Amino acid sequence: MRILIVPGWRDSGPGHWQSLWAERLAGAERVRQDDWITPSRAAWVRSIAEAIVQQDGPVVVVAHSLGCIATTHLPPEAVDRIQGALLVAPADPERRAVLSDFAPVPYQKLPYRNILVASSNDPFCPVRLAGAYARAWGSEFVRMPEAGHINIESGHGDWPLGLALLQSLTGGLSLATFSASDFSTLPLPFGSLETA
Repeated sequence: MRILIVPGWRDSGPGHWQSLWAERLAGAERVRQDDWITPSRAAWVRSIAEAIVQQDGPVVVVAHSLGCIATTHLPPEAVDRIQGALLVAPADPERRAVLSDFAPVPYQKLPYRNILVASSNDPFCPVRLAGAYARAWGSEFVRMPEAGHINIESGHGDWPLGLALLQSLTGGLSLATFSASDFSTLPLPFGSLETA
C-alpha cells in the first residue's frame, strides 16, 4: 500500500508535518504540482489522479487544505484505487478568488473510509463548514481546539495525532520509520471524534 501526500495551496514547506512524513514514512510519495501559487483544478486533479493510478495497489491519501478539495474532485478511475483518506484542514475555495476554480466543492459521500480533521479556529475554513463537508463526505470528524490551519505556523510539525489517525486508515500497517515516541506524545484530550 502507498501513502500519497497531497499538499495544498502554496505547497507544504520544510518542517510541515506533510514534508516530514514524506521524508520518513516508508511507502510515501508526494504529489508535485506545476503551479502551487495560481492553482488550476484540472491540472491539480490530473496530477493527483496520475500519481494514484501509477501505483501498484491501493492508496491512502493524506491531503491538506486545498489538497482535500482537489481529492474530492478526482475521477472514478483514481477514486477506485483509494483505500482511505486523511483530509486535514480543508480549504474553502469560495473565500479566496485564487482558489475559486475548485468551487463548487462536491457534496457527495466518498466511497472510501475517510477522516476529516478540522480546527475550531482555522482562518481558512470555519469549523462549521468543515463539519458540513464531513457530513456530506461521510467522514469521521475530528475537531481540534484552537489548532489554526494545522500547519507549521500553528505549531504542527511531526503531529503525532495525525500519525495515529493515519495508522488507523492503513489497517494497522506499521509506520516503521517513526519511533514509538512519535505516537506517545499525543495531547489528550485532542478534540472529539464523531462519525458524520
